[in-house]
Order: sequence, then C-alpha cells, then structure tokens
Amino acid sequence: QVQLEESGGGLVQAGASLRLSCVDSGRTFSSHAMGWFRQAPGKERDFVAAISWGGGTTHYADSVKGRFTISRDNAKRAVLLQMNNLKPEDTAVYYCGAGDSISRVVAGKMLGDWGQGTQVTVGS
Repeated sequence: QVQLEESGGGLVQAGASLRLSCVDSGRTFSSHAMGWFRQAPGKERDFVAAISWGGGTTHYADSVKGRFTISRDNAKRAVLLQMNNLKPEDTAVYYCGAGDSISRVVAGKMLGDWGQGTQVTVGS
C-alpha cells in the first residue's frame, strides 16, 4: 500500500535552492524504489529522479543532473529531492511515486496513486 504526500515547494528566484520531501504513510515504503516527477502547465508528467529501495542506486533526467540530488530515509519513510541552482524551466508541480524497481520508476510504471504534488515556481 502506497500513500504519498509531497511538501517543500515554493516561489524562488533563479539560482536558489529548495528541498522537497515526500512521506509515504503506507506499510511497505522500504521495499519500494521511489522517484520524483514533474508536470509543467500544458505538458505531460516527466521523470526527474529515482532511487533504489536501499538508496544505493540513483538515476536522473539529463536536465537536472548535477543540480538535483535524490535521497531517502527509510526510517522516516521519506524521499527527498534537493534542488540547487534552480532555473525558470524547473517550474512545475512535483510529484513523488513508488515502483517495484528503479527501472520501472524511470519508465513511469508506478504503484498506487500519485500524491497531490507540490508547486515549484522559479522566477527569472
């Protein structure tokens, strides 16, 4: 069972940093790979970053490599997304999701429902 809630978004200027948090109140968090996705107005939801269940493997979209870092704390049932050097094109609603494996998360094959998302707006 997966129940996700994202937080940490906001309105910032280009070059600033934000840290997003996603908490899974379900019972099987530590056995799932996790990922972050984002959806800009009028566009499809796109993959951003993923992390394996143990945290040892990560994968990033090319557009965020070197700027974003995904991590997880299984004891707190949380997955974090540290976003540095934000750009206006990072503006979107950010969602987290769970999957059976990191490869399935990267492919967008998620378990359960998406959370409500958290808005990130980056001004120029």
